[in-house]
Amino acid sequence: MLYKFKSKATGDLIMLEPNGRQVLEILGKTPQPKGILLPADMPAAIAALEAAVVQEEAERRAATDKAHAEGASAPVFEAVSLRQRAAPMIDMLRRCAKAEAEIVWGV
Repeated sequence: MLYKFKSKATGDLIMLEPNGRQVLEILGKTPQPKGILLPADMPAAIAALEAAVVQEEAERRAATDKAHAEGASAPVFEAVSLRQRAAPMIDMLRRCAKAEAEIVWGV
């Protein structure tokens, strides 16, 4: 399954199901096949994504530091970080908030 986020203010944003589900959960939305994000909710959504990115990076640093301290090899993380996956959504959210346009998916 794919999540296709659409808005009148931006181009479409397509995410694979696991990544789209993760983003929706961070935004506080129940991952469903259809949904809408209103402009009034976008500042909080941006803040939530940015906070999740900072948290993931801190967790990665802590795991790497712990492994080095124990003399173990560094842990292997996913090749694509949340920062990279969330960047297009954050951009979409900012542009839609400025244009006061909602974001929909599954319609």
